[in-house]
Amino acid sequence: MERELVGKRPNFRPARGGFNVYRFMLLVGLIFAGLYLLLGVQRGQVEPLFMPTPTPTRTVNSYILEAQAYFQTGKLDDPDPPPPAPPDPDAIDTYQLALEVDPSNAHTWAELARIQTYSINMLSNDTERRARLQEALASIDKAIELNPDDSSIHAIRAFVLDWNASYASAEESEDLLKQAEGEAVRAYQLDPRNALALCFYAEVLLDQQKWTQAEQYAAQAIALDPDSMDAHRVYATVLESLGQYNSAIRSYLRASSINPNLTFLYVYIGRNYLRLRLYDRALEYFDKAASINEQLGVNNPIPNLEIAKTYTQQGEFFIAARNAEKALSFDPTNANTYGQLGIIYIRSRNYEGALPVLKCAVRGCTAEENEVGQVSVQPLELSNTSVAYYYFEYGTVLAFLSRPNQNYCAEAYQVLGEVRAKFPDDPILVELVADSEGICRQLESGQSAPMPETPAEMVEPTPGAKP
Repeated sequence: MERELVGKRPNFRPARGGFNVYRFMLLVGLIFAGLYLLLGVQRGQVEPLFMPTPTPTRTVNSYILEAQAYFQTGKLDDPDPPPPAPPDPDAIDTYQLALEVDPSNAHTWAELARIQTYSINMLSNDTERRARLQEALASIDKAIELNPDDSSIHAIRAFVLDWNASYASAEESEDLLKQAEGEAVRAYQLDPRNALALCFYAEVLLDQQKWTQAEQYAAQAIALDPDSMDAHRVYATVLESLGQYNSAIRSYLRASSINPNLTFLYVYIGRNYLRLRLYDRALEYFDKAASINEQLGVNNPIPNLEIAKTYTQQGEFFIAARNAEKALSFDPTNANTYGQLGIIYIRSRNYEGALPVLKCAVRGCTAEENEVGQVSVQPLELSNTSVAYYYFEYGTVLAFLSRPNQNYCAEAYQVLGEVRAKFPDDPILVELVADSEGICRQLESGQSAPMPETPAEMVEPTPGAKP
C-alpha cells in the first residue's frame, strides 16, 4: 500500500547550527597564540619542542663505570695534549666528572683519592708526586666528611697518609704515620673483615718497621679477599722489604694478574729481578711496562729509566743512554731524568757529558745551556737521598774536572756542603762527600786524585720504598 508523503520536504544533509560566538572567540585565540609562538621561535625566545640538549646528560654510575674501565686498562693519569687537541680522558679525569654530577658521593671521592695516590707511580719527580698526594689527601678528607663511619673510606685515608709520609720531612713523616695508623685502626674497628683495612694497616706497620705484624696483617687481607690487587701488592711490598725477593715477585705477579695493565706492578717485578741480578728477566718486565704505556699512549718515562739503569749495571752504556734519552723525550723539562742520564754518563766515564746534564738536574739550566733537551729546566729540591746522590755526583764531577787554569772547586765545595748539611746522619753520604772534597784539597796541594766510585746499590731504589 502506498503512503503519501506529507509535511516538510525531506532533507538528507545534517542540519547546520546557528552562529556560536564562544566557538568563534576560541578559534581566534588559538590563532593568535600560534602566531605568538611562531614569532617567539623566530626571535629565539621560545625553544622548539623535542630539540636535543646542548650536552648529553650522563648519570654518575656511567662515569664511575668508565673510570673503573680506565683503571683496569692502566690509564690512571695521562696529561692532556696542548690545545687545540681534544683532552685525553683517564681514570682521574672521569672520576672528577662524576663528582661534578654528584659531589656528595663519598665513595667516589674515596676511589678518586686511591687512584690519585697510585698515579704517582706515573710521575718521575718528587715535586709532582707531593702535589698529587696532597690532591689525594684533599679528596679523601672530603669523603670522610661526607661519610665518617665507613670502614673502606678510613682504610683509604690510611693509605693516602702513609704514602704522603714517604715524601715528607722526618718529623712530618712520623706525624703522618701516626695519623695513618689511627685511620687504619678505625677502619679495622668498623669492619674487622675488611681486607682493604687490613692490607693498608699492614703497609703502615711496614713503614713503622713493624715487619712481623705487617706480614701477619697482609696475609690476613689476602685470606679475606684473594682477588684484591691492593692486598697482593702490599704483601709483596712486605716480602720485598724482608729481602724475600722471589716470594715478592710471586705476589706482584698475582697482583698483576688481577689488574694486568697497571704498569707500576711490572716495574716492581723488574726491580726485584734486578736485585737478584737476573738482568734479562728484569728487562723483560721493564719492557712490558714500556710497551703497555706505548699502547695506551701514556708518556711515562719510568720504565725506560729502569731499562737504562739495568743496562748501566751490565756495562752496556750506549743502549743505557739511548733509553734514558728516550725517557727524556717524553718530558724534556724533567730534572730527575737529567740526573739519571748524568749517572749513566759517569758510569761510562763520560764526565764531560755528565757535567751539563747534572747541572740541569741540580742547579737548573736555560734552554741555551741545555745541550740535550734544548729547553729550560727547573732544579730538583734536595729533599731525599735519591736527589742527594745527584747533588753528590755533580759536586764530584766538578771537583774531578777542575784544573789550575779551570777550577770548579768553589762550586763543588758548595754543592757537597749542601748534601752534608741536609743529611748529616747518613754515614755513607757523609763519607762519599768527604772523599769528593778530598779531590779539591789534593788539587790545591798540587796533587791529582782519581774519580771516586759510587757503589751501584747507592743509586738503586730502597727495597719496599715508594716510587
